Amino acid sequence: MTSRPDPEQRLRDLARLRRVRDRIDREYAQPLDVEALARGANMSAGHLSREFRAAYGESPYSYLMTRRIERAMTLLRRGDLSVTEVCFEVGCSSLGTFSTRFTELVGMPP
Repeated sequence: MTSRPDPEQRLRDLARLRRVRDRIDREYAQPLDVEALARGANMSAGHLSREFRAAYGESPYSYLMTRRIERAMTLLRRGDLSVTEVCFEVGCSSLGTFSTRFTELVGMPP
């Protein structure tokens, strides 16, 4: 049997999760990973992942990749950068992962 956190603790946890989400929104192009995000929130990576998914319906990594793909769509529409340049501009380090995730989210390859 697990105990439920008190309402004040739940509010503090939600505030920390909002700060993590805000950090992802601000720093999406930086090399972020769940471990770094968890350290910044004083949580374990597993706890952050579980709580973030419960609060926002997706994992922190999935949220980060969605932000990156949204920004990539904007950059690709401009037309002055190649797909590879856009991939690295939005913080992805693998063109294959970027292309796969882009296709999953957008429904067409970049």
